[in-house]
Amino acid sequence: MEDLAPRFAQLLESVATKVRSATVDRAATGVKVAALALPVAVLAVLAVVFLFMTIHAALAIPLGRWGAYAVEAGVFAAAAALLWRKRTSEEST
Repeated sequence: MEDLAPRFAQLLESVATKVRSATVDRAATGVKVAALALPVAVLAVLAVVFLFMTIHAALAIPLGRWGAYAVEAGVFAAAAALLWRKRTSEEST
C-alpha cells in the first residue's frame, strides 16, 4: 500500500511521455521538415529559372532572340511528345 503513490506517479509519467511522443514529437518533426524543405524548394525553382535564362542567353548570341525561342520551343515540344508517348503506352497496358 505504501508503494501505491510512487507507482501511480510512474504511471502518470509514462502516460504523459507516450502522449507527448505520439503528438508533440511528430509535430515538431513535421515543422522541422517543412522549415527545411521550403527554402530548398524556393532555391531549386530559382536555380531552374536561372538555368533557363542562361541557356536562352547562350542561344541568343549565335541565333538571335527569335532563334533562341525557336530552339527552346522545339526542345519543349520534343520533351512533351516523349512524355505523351510514354503516357499513352502505359495506358494501353
